[in-house]
Amino acid sequence: MVHQRMTPVQHHGPVTLFHPGFFARSVHEVAPELIGATLLFKGTGGRIVEVEAYHHTDPAAHSFGGQTPRNAVMFGPPGCAYVYRSYGIHWCLNFVCEPAGSASAVLIRALEPTTGLAAMRRRRGLSDARLLCSGPGRLCEALGITAAHNGLALDKPPFELRAGTGVPKIAVGPRIGITKAAEMPWRYGFEGSRYLSKPFRR
Repeated sequence: MVHQRMTPVQHHGPVTLFHPGFFARSVHEVAPELIGATLLFKGTGGRIVEVEAYHHTDPAAHSFGGQTPRNAVMFGPPGCAYVYRSYGIHWCLNFVCEPAGSASAVLIRALEPTTGLAAMRRRRGLSDARLLCSGPGRLCEALGITAAHNGLALDKPPFELRAGTGVPKIAVGPRIGITKAAEMPWRYGFEGSRYLSKPFRR
């Protein structure tokens, strides 16, 4: 499945960076377009290979029941990081999308590690590159992302988002680990990647 992509327009030498306006669109447009982009946090990270979209009308979205102190960042401007703790154990990174007040976001589920592998291996306590960032909790642990980074702009340090090259073939399927709206095909992945949190059904 191939999607038409909106080109991020901030050019820094040979690198094309994402701008806040990129995220001020439907979460269902943004999510697949993040596949193949590079996410760096304090210079460590890799290529985004798996994401999930959560719209404010979606009963699985944190914002579905209204604004709370926990999810307040989702109701703010697009292009910010929404970081929350899952099951009281793992931090999870989301990119806020759509105009302020919409409260929609993309969950970053997996990266293909490319930069700073030594630091990621130290934080995760393992050496297998395939297991460093293959899941939202693993990803945040590997990059060192916590609640301290909730609400930070994605176009400024310590975050850096770089556009990918080419147009990847994207796998689409139902989201993982939810019970509400579990049938919706709002999980997107880099088809054939070895770094997914879970393979897509064929």
